[in-house]
Amino acid sequence: MRLSRSLASVTVAAALVLALPYDASPHARVRHTGTADPQPFGAECRVRVTGSHVVAHCHNPYVGTDRVRLHIECARWWDIDTDSAPVDAGPATTVRLTGRCWKEVGAAWVSHQRQD
Repeated sequence: MRLSRSLASVTVAAALVLALPYDASPHARVRHTGTADPQPFGAECRVRVTGSHVVAHCHNPYVGTDRVRLHIECARWWDIDTDSAPVDAGPATTVRLTGRCWKEVGAAWVSHQRQD
């Protein structure tokens, strides 16, 4: 009776470890070998698509300036894909990027570029 309980506990523990998603499992730490100190970088952007219109709000919580651009791929082959002009998101600022397609939006994303 005692052996079956401990065997059941071990079986359940092994099943839980094996069932963990890949992202939840621990990863080896990689040491940065570059000469510069790694600084946190990158604005957090939220992209919202409403019909044929796209709005992105990007907030930069870090000290460095992040140059962001909105890229829009339209769903129809004849509808022209667009890239917005680059906008500098300075430290502790929020910027708004907009764009649209004539018909449906296929995909929309924001690209980031570090500004020194």
